[in-house]
Amino acid sequence: MSAPAPGYGRPQAGESIAAAGASWLTVDRGVVSIALVYPMRGPAGMFGPSCELCAQLAVEELNRRGGVLGRELRLVPVDGGASPEEVASEVEALVAVGAVQGVTGWHISSVRQAVAPRVAHRVPYVYTALYEGGERTEGVFMTSETPQAQLWPAMRVLAGEEGVRRWFVVGNDYVWPRRTARTAYRYALRSGGRVVGQHFLPLETYDYVEVLRRIERSDADGVLMLLVGADAVRFNRAFVRSGLDQRCLRLSTLMDENMLLASGATNTRRLFSTAGFFAGLITQENLDFHGMFARRFGLEAPPLGSLGESCYEGVMLLAALIAKAGTLDVRAVEASADVVSYDGPRGELRLRRRHVRQRIYLAEADGLDFTVLAELGPPGRA
Repeated sequence: MSAPAPGYGRPQAGESIAAAGASWLTVDRGVVSIALVYPMRGPAGMFGPSCELCAQLAVEELNRRGGVLGRELRLVPVDGGASPEEVASEVEALVAVGAVQGVTGWHISSVRQAVAPRVAHRVPYVYTALYEGGERTEGVFMTSETPQAQLWPAMRVLAGEEGVRRWFVVGNDYVWPRRTARTAYRYALRSGGRVVGQHFLPLETYDYVEVLRRIERSDADGVLMLLVGADAVRFNRAFVRSGLDQRCLRLSTLMDENMLLASGATNTRRLFSTAGFFAGLITQENLDFHGMFARRFGLEAPPLGSLGESCYEGVMLLAALIAKAGTLDVRAVEASADVVSYDGPRGELRLRRRHVRQRIYLAEADGLDFTVLAELGPPGRA
């Protein structure tokens, strides 16, 4: 992996923003600094490097075009894998001293819920992770998929094409999986099936014996996986060892190529995913994105996937919001948001009620890659 570009500062490993101090971070009125909140540890840490590099690629591309408001862009990394309170305190401190003028990145919903009330009224905040829906805080903008646009059409297609009638929900125990599970109950009924059981596990779970036993007893023919990163990887391995893959397909709304690689090709049979982006999408914009990424970071860089790509879009949307408003003032950014568009690996995208309108796809794992099976409909509604 190539070294970070000039102006991309960070504390030493394990060092907090506060501990690093002015030796690496200064308030420079000649730049626009963006807090990039992405996971450096925990279950989601496995795709953190992809998030970081995709955001860096966006910053470098924008700076070649002259930055934003005539100023250079700079990323300030924040570990989104820490506890929600720690992350929120760190981001709030950066905003309070004027060290950052915007926030973006992929992090779980419990982190977003802690960060948004502290900073969204001060600086624009672009959240890039798929989430449970319903975020309406002023100053928060979403590139994310929501269950209405993502999960419902996927469950409907799998009911029709694969005959899935009995779903079992497995998720981590926090807001995104629990709220998404509630919507899954409705969607299962609407598609002619039902949810026959659910089980929630703490983040960083290693033992899946009990949940696999419950799935087996439930007579489910489909498992909805709402697990993050390494937790989903460990579940995939245990699921196949148990032989349940012979009976049940799996559907995930959070599964990228990094997670497939970690799961192993033998553990991804009959694994489906639904998202707004897959690395295997055959479009000119996506091919160009792959080319830029490979030229900049080399063939040994982390695999591209939807979660990393979202951070590229987060930077692009944040820059577009500021440029359209002509100011860093979050109230002006909010006022002009509904006419903002930006270009990325998915083509031109626009905001509607602070959410990006986007196409959603259904894909099936083919070893360590995803094969896109279908577009699930027109740009989704939040």
